[in-house]
Amino acid sequence: MRVTPAALEKVIRAAGVIGMKYFNNRKNIAINKKAARDFVTEADVAIEAFLKETLTREYPEYGFWGEETGQSADQSSRWIVDPIDGTHSFAKGQYGWSISIALEIGGEIVLGAVHAPVLNDLYLAEKGKGAVKNGERTYVSDEAVLGDAMISTGFACLRNYLADNNLERFCRIAQRTTGQRRFCSAALDLCMVADGQVDAFWEQELNLYDVAAGALIVLEAGGTLTDFKGNPGLFPKQILATNGKLLDQILPLM
Repeated sequence: MRVTPAALEKVIRAAGVIGMKYFNNRKNIAINKKAARDFVTEADVAIEAFLKETLTREYPEYGFWGEETGQSADQSSRWIVDPIDGTHSFAKGQYGWSISIALEIGGEIVLGAVHAPVLNDLYLAEKGKGAVKNGERTYVSDEAVLGDAMISTGFACLRNYLADNNLERFCRIAQRTTGQRRFCSAALDLCMVADGQVDAFWEQELNLYDVAAGALIVLEAGGTLTDFKGNPGLFPKQILATNGKLLDQILPLM
């Protein structure tokens, strides 16, 4: 059965309603650590449970991979879900957390949705059919000068156990741009590239469920997606999304 963007929007908005109920009562919900600097709340679990039950019931031909519950047996074609991208921000009462759902068929992301319930922003993309924000077509920026650009990144963890961590890249890019921003959610950061709110986004050591939906939204909005060497494609461990015009200027800094 073909999944339409409208059908996916209905599901992710329902998940957003669940998320907002927990967000508005967040001082009373349980927050646990999965690992150092890696949090999970009751809301993450509840949203993923809703999405897993709904999507696998409505579309039983697809497998499921969620951040909290892992992968089902069939992963040839699957839903890829992050119930709350930006859990720590959610727990702190910040607005920029999001819910991310992607549909991958035969190794290719064909449908993606990212919803930021507090902001009431919903991004959708279907492969080959463009990207929309709140029902209106959205496009990457026209900024062509790195020195005038705003770049976003993420420090969900400094990855200080790695020799190649965030810090040196952050400093190089910060010195060459007008501004570098750290928001709350990699999924939403990608959508902000797609919407022209920032001109590029980079991060490393992410997981596919963090970026699968947002990556498609960037591409369908006219952006580029590469690793830090400029190889095109989706590489969660080295993700660089740009408006296209800045790609050649930012790559040497990676």
